[in-house]
Order: sequence, then structure tokens, then C-alpha cells
Amino acid sequence: MSESALLALPDAVASPAGGPDAGLPWHYGDPLGEQRAASTGAAVVDRSTRFVIRISGDERLSWLHTISSQHVSTLPEGTSAENLGLDANGRVEHHFVQTDLDGVTWIDTEASRGPELLAFLQKMVFWAKAEPRDGNELAVLSLLGPEVDRPAVLSVLGLDSLPAEIYAAVALPSGGFVRRMPWPTDHSFDLLIPREALTATVTALIEAGVRPAGSWAFEALRVEALRPRIGVDTDERTIPHEARWIGSREQHGAVHLDKGCYRGQETVARVHNLGKPPRRLVLVHLDGSADGRPETGDDITAGGRPVGRIGTVVDHYELGPVALALVKRTITPDTALVAGPCAASIDPDSIPPDDGIQAGRAAVERLRGR
Repeated sequence: MSESALLALPDAVASPAGGPDAGLPWHYGDPLGEQRAASTGAAVVDRSTRFVIRISGDERLSWLHTISSQHVSTLPEGTSAENLGLDANGRVEHHFVQTDLDGVTWIDTEASRGPELLAFLQKMVFWAKAEPRDGNELAVLSLLGPEVDRPAVLSVLGLDSLPAEIYAAVALPSGGFVRRMPWPTDHSFDLLIPREALTATVTALIEAGVRPAGSWAFEALRVEALRPRIGVDTDERTIPHEARWIGSREQHGAVHLDKGCYRGQETVARVHNLGKPPRRLVLVHLDGSADGRPETGDDITAGGRPVGRIGTVVDHYELGPVALALVKRTITPDTALVAGPCAASIDPDSIPPDDGIQAGRAAVERLRGR
């Protein structure tokens, strides 16, 4: 994707070259203040490098249902879902958000993975009445904060109200749509608008009192919300259970456990019913007094032994320097850790609950007479 025109806004600083948000504004001179606005006021974030796919055809939902992890064959009109593409071993290859509106399914995903996902979808059509193609005529913005529903903002969008339900979507009069998301804040809305209207829309939102915020702000709040980003917080070995993607659309997950017949389903079912994931996604606090920070992909060590992998590293306006990390399930919050040049510690509140023995494992034990 090309560089965002919003980098021409006053005080805009470009995201680091080579990073996942290259080509987007990183911040506008006050990254911590922008985070605060996105949490407590109203902010708009440029995410226009996300790759958008358009799928038309009468069988688009039933077809997509068979090749992805979420239950979407009966996805209602005007709703959205998070979804995954897995390989044959159940490892995550793609994470995307899809919205079905006016007879079309729109998918958006990471810029670096979009062409590969589109090629896969086109290869898998066969005889289905589904036509996936490049949909990058739409660009993604995110509206964040409890004050994004003020009348002046609604006037810019041409709406009387924003969607009230998570994953609900409504068409915008000027083209595209708005959908409500469960992250990175409690008040999060994605705008998918005609790309040629991107600058004008952001300018109008700023004039309506919405503060421009960079990708730094979005990433900090996403980390706080414990939402992984594929290719950053995941690696080539990641399975859905490790990254908190298990769950139906209603549970804000990306893997429905009551469906089958998709690539990688065997691994999902086996881990859910009989095993435990080898790693888990946690929030890690970093020593802010250290010289330097770890980088994405660095090892986390305990006693000199690798026990995990660092994902997104960011400074949060309240939490300070933090990161998402995949760590071995056996590592406890009181374990002394090192990440790059920093001492690190797991936030105990980020440890996912242990649901105890799985139904499949319990059945095996009963058969064994235990």
C-alpha cells in the first residue's frame, strides 16, 4: 500500500520504516495524549494500509464457512465477525475481520498478508458462486473513545447514531460502512470509506472535535486489551488457543468450536478436548530504567533459558513500557524474566483462566477407571 496522505497533517510523524505500520502516521507530537484521547474522549486513527477484499456472489458465506474457522454460513446482514485461516496443522496463517452488507462480504487484514489471502481465496473458489477480488477502493479508519457519538461527529458521517451492538455494521450515505468492534477500547468503530474521501473525512472529523491519533495510540490500547496482531504477536507455530482467538462471534472470538470441516480443525478440536496449548499470550511489564527495549521476536528468558517470545512493544500512557508475549504455559507471574536488555514480569491479571480438565480428557480418564 502507498503512503498515507494523512502524513501531511500538522505535526504528523511517520511510523518506523520496515514496521507493520510503515506508511501511516505514528503520532502527531503527543503520543501519550493521543492515547488518553482515544480512551476518554474521541480520536481517529489512520489504518488505511490494511488490505481490503470484496467478495460477491450468492454462495459467498457458505463457501467462506468451509475454508475458515468461524461460523459464518448464516452471518446476518449488517454484522461482522473475526475469522482465521489455518494451515493443515492448525497453525494460524491469516486473521481477518469480515462484514456482510448489501449482498457483499468485505474482508480487511494486514497489508503484508492481504495479497496472499486474496490469492488463497481465489484459488479455493472452484464452482462456488463467490467472487473474491481486490477491494482496496475502501480505506480503514478507526474511531475510538466514549465521545465519538457526539452530534458533530454523527453529522460528518451522515448518521443519526452509531451501531450499538458489537460487530454490527451500517452503510454510510457517502459510501462504505461503519462497524462496531470490541477492541481496542470499549468504544471502537471502524470506518471503511472510499479511499478518495480519506483526507476529507479525517479533516471533517478533526473540525468536529475528534483528535487525530497515530498508530502508536492504537497499538498501545490494543496491547492493553490483550488483542494479538498476526505476524507481530504470533509466529509460524502459533495455534488459535495460544492467542486468545478461541470463541464464537458472540464471544468476540475467531474460532467457533461447534463447526468442523475446515483446514486445521483437527488440531483445534484435539487441543480443546484433550490437551493444553503449549504457550499463552500475556501482558509483560518492562523495566523502564533499562538502556533500550526488546524488539519483536526477541526471546524471553528465565534463568538464561528461553521461555517465550516478545511481540508488540509499546509505551502505554498509564502502564508505561509493556509488551505482549507468548510464553510457555508453565511460566508463572512470579518468575523473574529477561526480555532483551530489560527485566520483565508477567501481569498476573493477564493470565487466562484455567478451565480445568477438558471434557475429552475427563472421558478418557473415566474409561481408564480413574
